[in-house]
Amino acid sequence: MKPTHALRRLRHLGQRGFTIMEVTMTTFIMAFGIATALITMMSGLRSIDVARNMTLASQVLQSEMERLRLMSWSDVAALSASETVDLTTVFTTDADLAARYTLVRRIGDVSGKVGEMKEITLVVSWTNADGRTLSRQFQTVYCKDGLYDYYYTLARS
Repeated sequence: MKPTHALRRLRHLGQRGFTIMEVTMTTFIMAFGIATALITMMSGLRSIDVARNMTLASQVLQSEMERLRLMSWSDVAALSASETVDLTTVFTTDADLAARYTLVRRIGDVSGKVGEMKEITLVVSWTNADGRTLSRQFQTVYCKDGLYDYYYTLARS
């Protein structure tokens, strides 16, 4: 049985490929999808980097604040008004980690309470992977005889 002319024509139509226009459009759509996915992934990685650094910065602040809370009034009063803290002595022995962060401690008298209260401000700063400098700050008040003693004597006056 010889295939008819119509049958040969149908077989020929089934063997046709994609046109150059169809291939070009598909390539552009795939490139757009991949580019969008890469941009989204980069944004997510930047957010993870910020979160990781903020967590470490908060731990640095908490560690230094707890160290200051354990000091006596005379030790706190003897500290300089502004000082950059060496993190290898107070937070970590890892020099690479300590080099990523800068901790500045500022101590000043509370107005009207000179010799009784100190205001302590800690600022930690670092540079993100994308080159932006970020910082976190913690501020507290340190009383000579403790906060509760201060309020107790204040209430009795």
